[in-house]
Amino acid sequence: MFSVPEKTRDECMRTEMKKENIAILGLGKLGTAVGFLLKQAGYKIQAVSSRSESSLQRGLPYTGGTACGSFTEAAALADCIFITSSDDNIHPVCRDIAENGAVKQGKKIVHMSGAAGLDVLAPAKECGADVAAIHPIQSFADIEGAIRNMPGSTFGITCDGHLRQWCGNIVADLGGTPVYIPEDVKPLYHAAACIASNYLVCLMNTAQSLYEQIGLEPSESFDAFWPLVKGTIRNIEDKGTIQSLTGPIARGDVKTVESHINSFRAKSPRLLEFYKTMAELTIEIGIKKGTLDPAAAGKIKKLLQGGNS
Repeated sequence: MFSVPEKTRDECMRTEMKKENIAILGLGKLGTAVGFLLKQAGYKIQAVSSRSESSLQRGLPYTGGTACGSFTEAAALADCIFITSSDDNIHPVCRDIAENGAVKQGKKIVHMSGAAGLDVLAPAKECGADVAAIHPIQSFADIEGAIRNMPGSTFGITCDGHLRQWCGNIVADLGGTPVYIPEDVKPLYHAAACIASNYLVCLMNTAQSLYEQIGLEPSESFDAFWPLVKGTIRNIEDKGTIQSLTGPIARGDVKTVESHINSFRAKSPRLLEFYKTMAELTIEIGIKKGTLDPAAAGKIKKLLQGGNS
């Protein structure tokens, strides 16, 4: 079974405090990892349920708890209910357990979506339950990766004021750092996470496809750009996003950018507008860094708009 690092003294003190028993509704990668980590932190995983029998059987050894045949059955057994289903299913699951009597005043209902607000938990709130959203800003490729990566992550919390401390305690027990996100900006908050993770994957895939287009094998193309990516990530971690910018736009190399545009126009026109959009954003960073002078920036912008430098 997967293990986590030894607890710190403060974490050990937290496990001695009284903690609610928990039901996990949805045993995918996220729900399984949350159940595992909370169990490690001293919570009792009272019950678990999942739409998929295979997910239930795969996740149960990590979480423990009573395996229930329905979400309502699992929710009825616990004081705190984590709905870790897909975003589109949060409201239907919440409505189902509320309408079937599993949600009562004093219970806590939590979803872990980055994009959804508290409105998807309205059926539970109408029953008198406290509701919150606790979202890990992290990417989970598999269960053990989720268990490994969740501690140390930042978690976006959306909740009523009286639940802030409780949500913060949950995040601390998951090994994370809490930030509080107003409900009206949650979609933008989540979009930022998608850019940082999903679009990073897309960028890497685009770079790989360009190397393959010029004749490199897939493994060769990956090996060609991956050391560059790792070096860039280290630079960002050490220096931040602005000071880590390098390359022709940061230097004001107008002719190099012009050669890029001409090459995309001739060899990969589908990606030309993508290149131009990214170049426009890169100009802004180069100016902030102070390495791109206004004259060169103006020439590059003119190129991007279809003019001559």
